[in-house]
Amino acid sequence: MLKKLHYMDYVIFIPYLILCGIGIVMVYSASSYVAAQNGTTPTGYLFKQVMWVVIGFVITIICMRLKITYYKRTKLLFWVSAIIFGMLIYLRFFGKSINGAAGWITFGPVSLQPAEFIKFYLIVYLATMISRREAHLGQVRIRDLGAQLILAGAMIFLVAIQPDIGGATINLAIMMVILLATGINYLVGVGLFAGAVIAFQWILVPIMSNLPQSVLSNSYQLRRFLGFLNPFTTASGAGTQLVNSYYAISNGGLTGVGIGNSLQKRGYLPEPNTDFIMSITAEELGLIGVMFVMGLLLVIVIRTIYIGVRSTNTFNTLVCYGVAAYLTIQAFINVGGIVGIIPITGVTFPFMSYGGSSMMVLALSLGLVLNISALEKYWREHAVLQ
Repeated sequence: MLKKLHYMDYVIFIPYLILCGIGIVMVYSASSYVAAQNGTTPTGYLFKQVMWVVIGFVITIICMRLKITYYKRTKLLFWVSAIIFGMLIYLRFFGKSINGAAGWITFGPVSLQPAEFIKFYLIVYLATMISRREAHLGQVRIRDLGAQLILAGAMIFLVAIQPDIGGATINLAIMMVILLATGINYLVGVGLFAGAVIAFQWILVPIMSNLPQSVLSNSYQLRRFLGFLNPFTTASGAGTQLVNSYYAISNGGLTGVGIGNSLQKRGYLPEPNTDFIMSITAEELGLIGVMFVMGLLLVIVIRTIYIGVRSTNTFNTLVCYGVAAYLTIQAFINVGGIVGIIPITGVTFPFMSYGGSSMMVLALSLGLVLNISALEKYWREHAVLQ
């Protein structure tokens, strides 16, 4: 049996460990005041985050050691899709609502977010279905994937109506990147992207800007959008998060105020240990610290794309592109939200933010990429034809 640990890709693995380590430190720093407000010990979030990182590490190693064929099993994909659909339907009626979205299922002290697991599932599912059809048809066309796209679209729709616009956007982006990677007409993708931008800028923004206050007050998502449009005029309401994020970034400057010395985490900036972990990182570690974190994530993304480009196996290539898209889009939506480029959607920053579901899905994704990297190294080293 191939000893895959011997072929560990340290260009991915080491930045992953460093990011998790920085994330533990920043979660502990950012959550200390939140813990005090909740009546728990300051180390409560720290211990939980360490636990999730350790669990994620174990998941990464297990996923790396599994045979690639295990991920492609039809029965496994079917049962996972059935479980996901069941969870999403359950959420629609009985889900635990946090910040306006019913996206969590609670099992005792643990809360899971199904929308996170869909990201990994869609990557594996679409890569499997496309690679199978390519083997039989030689060239895959959109109409050959009708059933698969309907299933993926249904999942994304159920996420969107929770409502979890951030999660739905990331899943949609993953699907689009994988489809574009199959060689379909790139004008289709460009056209869809341009249409989304035009609709957002010239249709959605004017409509949202003129909605009556009575409508806005009844929707958490609409209030967030209003805060994005006019953060300082709504600083005491919808714009609170964004304005205090600006203050945190401004306070940090180039080198930061030092770990543990953030002012904005002390009741001013909501969700400092999850959605706004990078705002606190900017305040305590400064621009240099943020760029270091972003650089580590960039190394993982570029290396993942490189592995996909070099692979001659369609499944491996599409998985790598899907994981790279997942990490890139999620980081962009998080950072774009805290600096006011796009509306805040409640998306966490990879490896840094507090949360178990996100950490497990990231571990699954990197574990599979490391698995693929190990196989590619083995094949090249032993000149084994696929």
